[in-house]
Amino acid sequence: MARISLDPQQSFSYRIGSWFLRRQFGEVLDPFRAQGHNVRVAKAFGKLEQQVAKWDKLDPRLRDLADMTAAVTVGCPWCTDLGYWLLHTRGIPHEKVEAVPRWRESDLFDPLERLVMEYAEAMCETPPAVDDDLVKSLRAHLDEAELVELTAIVAVENYRSRFNSALGLMPQGFKERCEVPVSLAA
Repeated sequence: MARISLDPQQSFSYRIGSWFLRRQFGEVLDPFRAQGHNVRVAKAFGKLEQQVAKWDKLDPRLRDLADMTAAVTVGCPWCTDLGYWLLHTRGIPHEKVEAVPRWRESDLFDPLERLVMEYAEAMCETPPAVDDDLVKSLRAHLDEAELVELTAIVAVENYRSRFNSALGLMPQGFKERCEVPVSLAA
């Protein structure tokens, strides 16, 4: 259960943000509902998210795996729920999304994906455990702009995950939207 009310005052700005989120996700996202108690925080975070959505240097598949790995590493149930849905809607196979928490034991990921997930994990440790060898390995595959974007997306997800976890935000049912119902026909 959330540690903060998810029913903030319905200011004009909050209503606009709610409309936008319903349009994009089908419902108002709980992190925005929590942020709605402080309109300046909600606006700043909304602007950040709009800019993050425009980043285009890193392969989207790598970006999504890094994002999901960060959410799993921090342990944010809300973020992993939304992340599962986002990755599913972007065409990443169900089996691969399910394997992110145990990527080291899975044979579903290529060497670059493994490096990206290792980097995301290392960045989310406290203190961060990124070392020169890991960056050197990534640099064999990524240019500087891609590495900066990878680092930024993991940092943004770390922020999201820690914010949402601290406020006790729980899954909102996004993963269930992806589940394929078992056919009743035999």
